[in-house]
Amino acid sequence: MALTVTASDIVSLYRPSKCNLRIYLNEKGYPKDEESPYEAVLRKLGQRHEERYLSTIGPYENLGVGNPDDRVSQTSRHIRKGTPSIYHGLLRANMRIEDGEVLVIGEPDFIVRSGDSYIIRDAKISRRITKADHTEILLQLQLYSWLYQQMTGKQSAGLEVYSGREIIEIIPQEEGQVLGLVEEITELKRAKSEPYSPVGWSKCGGCTFRSTCWPRAEKSQDISLVPRLDQGLARDLMTRGISTISGLLDHYTEETLAVVQRPWGTKTQKVGKLAIPIIRSARALKAGEAIPIQRPIVPVSNNYAMFDIEGMPPYLNEMEKIYLWGLQVYGKKPGPFLAATGGFGPDGDRLAWENFLINAKRVFDEYGDIPFIHWHTYEKTHVTTYLERWGDSDGVAERILKNLLDLLRVTQESIALPLPSYSLKVVEKYYGYERKLPEANGNWAMAKYIEATETEDENERNRVIDTIKAYNNEDIEAMWEVMKKIVPAIV
Repeated sequence: MALTVTASDIVSLYRPSKCNLRIYLNEKGYPKDEESPYEAVLRKLGQRHEERYLSTIGPYENLGVGNPDDRVSQTSRHIRKGTPSIYHGLLRANMRIEDGEVLVIGEPDFIVRSGDSYIIRDAKISRRITKADHTEILLQLQLYSWLYQQMTGKQSAGLEVYSGREIIEIIPQEEGQVLGLVEEITELKRAKSEPYSPVGWSKCGGCTFRSTCWPRAEKSQDISLVPRLDQGLARDLMTRGISTISGLLDHYTEETLAVVQRPWGTKTQKVGKLAIPIIRSARALKAGEAIPIQRPIVPVSNNYAMFDIEGMPPYLNEMEKIYLWGLQVYGKKPGPFLAATGGFGPDGDRLAWENFLINAKRVFDEYGDIPFIHWHTYEKTHVTTYLERWGDSDGVAERILKNLLDLLRVTQESIALPLPSYSLKVVEKYYGYERKLPEANGNWAMAKYIEATETEDENERNRVIDTIKAYNNEDIEAMWEVMKKIVPAIV
């Protein structure tokens, strides 16, 4: 029986980020994690988006159910017949790879007649279909195009994606790219031993096999658990026979690791200054305890404004959108939680920003130029973006930018933690902070917000937004609790 490669395998390889191991584990039947709320909402919205577009295309044949052989036969027959549109037709062809044949299968959402040929079109809720954002979508369409040519002997009339509210034309690439990908997937499925793929906190966060890979990495103390030790360096060290944290420390110091040339894109690059935090983190992980580096550098103030935002990435929205700006003052004179939103209308994005500036001005008026504490660069990046997008009539945004302080950077510079990630959720747990919404995270908040935008029930919208506010408030509270542990002199 020929091995099968499907267009869905391309998605599995690339999402949530590229991982060769995922193909192998899927082929071998390893158990999958339960679908997250975020994934469930995206799947539901994707189906709704597809069905909504289906209602606009006119006459069509639905070939989405039935025996695969019959579906392939019916797809071929309707193409020969010139049926206006085919919904979920099944394309199939054999491909010779080395010592055997591979059965390649694809199921495009739509095959739409255009002249004497057909356009292959998929419906995706993603707003930005680019190589950087969605390589897997482009490659899927390329595979459909190759399959169409194998079945009909003709080129397709074009490749398209119905994205959001418009149809995007996809420029065909060289055939060899997608055929090479089929070969790559085939090799992974045929592999007799498990391929190595470094774990990563962000990389593995949304993966369906996280519960398989992460505990194994922790048990073996895999080098990829070390923060800031990137995927390319982890693979390079593996080729040198160094697979564990202890092995890394046995073979390298900060000085000797700094000169190692590791893969970087299509070239190589020295590890350089990153060797210092990598070795420090490795030592902390091996010892199982925090290692102080220096006294935390934080401006002295009676009060600190904790600042956290929730947003939608551009591939799920027309533009990158911050839908909630959270702020709360802690210290000698604590203040209330201030959450700026703008509603769901066309002016919502601007109104949320303006409401946030009103809240921030209120803080400055009462407390003066106190530090605005955030975690990582997300907040700083988006204050700058929104200042340019919607303006800053009173100079409040400029004032915020002057007072921003990245608590993640302070933490990394002052202490090496025995943790695989410096994500706030990981650091806060280490310091004993317990959430009332333990399952909530950034993806969860996005899923909830998408739910709110999709309902016409105003009461339900308000309920969902209140839940997201509660999550944002916990983020802010967690930051303050971590800050008190990192910088005990502030309390």
